[in-house]
Amino acid sequence: MKKSTFITSLTFICLLLLSTNVNAQKFAKLDKSPLDVTAFPTSNKEPNKAVKIVYSRPQLKGRELSKLAPNDKVWRTGANEAPVVTFYKDMKVDGKTVKAGEYSLFTIPGESAWTIILSKDVNVWGAYAYNEANDVVRVQGKVSTDKESIEAFSMAFDKDGTLYLAWDKTRVSVPFTK
Repeated sequence: MKKSTFITSLTFICLLLLSTNVNAQKFAKLDKSPLDVTAFPTSNKEPNKAVKIVYSRPQLKGRELSKLAPNDKVWRTGANEAPVVTFYKDMKVDGKTVKAGEYSLFTIPGESAWTIILSKDVNVWGAYAYNEANDVVRVQGKVSTDKESIEAFSMAFDKDGTLYLAWDKTRVSVPFTK
């Protein structure tokens, strides 16, 4: 009888310890600027992607774009960490060759053009540690405006490989080619 009581007590203690550990786990709340991905080629039927961008999507929430991504200042091109651009093969960005590899994407917004920057610095938060000496390529993205306002910052490739950045009524385009 003592052996049975001991085993029952030991089982109870083990279950109590396991349930305490499970209940102690804390999970983060949903991020206010969720992650997203865009890739080229855009078709899900195309298994061999040439480039993929992982980025966070800040929201306007009644704020002005010029306050969130000020002209003439380096911007991380989204929220949280600088976007990670992965080239699976050598490509051209607006005619300039970029070797296969992983880069961070920064931009410098402007009225008529945005400077698009690929940096060899990866795994960086924001643009606080941005270092121009580590730029791999800088090109000019063409700016246009649209009637439709986009609440959440967005990136997308078209079927030809042009990357579009959109936020509020601002649209920026830069060609990526194989």
